[in-house]
Amino acid sequence: MSANFTVRLPKKILEAMRRYKDVNWSQVIRESIIQHLKRLEEMERVESSESLLNRLVEKGVKMEDLKPLDYNDEVRLYREVLMREWNRLDSTTQAQ
Repeated sequence: MSANFTVRLPKKILEAMRRYKDVNWSQVIRESIIQHLKRLEEMERVESSESLLNRLVEKGVKMEDLKPLDYNDEVRLYREVLMREWNRLDSTTQAQ
């Protein structure tokens, strides 16, 4: 069973879409939603920091050995990991 889904588009986007009459925009939107849902579902499976810390302690890592980074280093590393994860997810969804 399927349902209709209405989307409001700015006039500029609609005009640009009309230039490509051979494109099945409904299919493009469906595929985009599916890709985004897969990314969200994958992100839900990412382990929480609390759970990860608990597992590290169970494996013998001492909390005092875990030192915080400088804020700027944390932001840089966070962005790097985020981009790598999005690229990984994007490459896996394109392969399907």
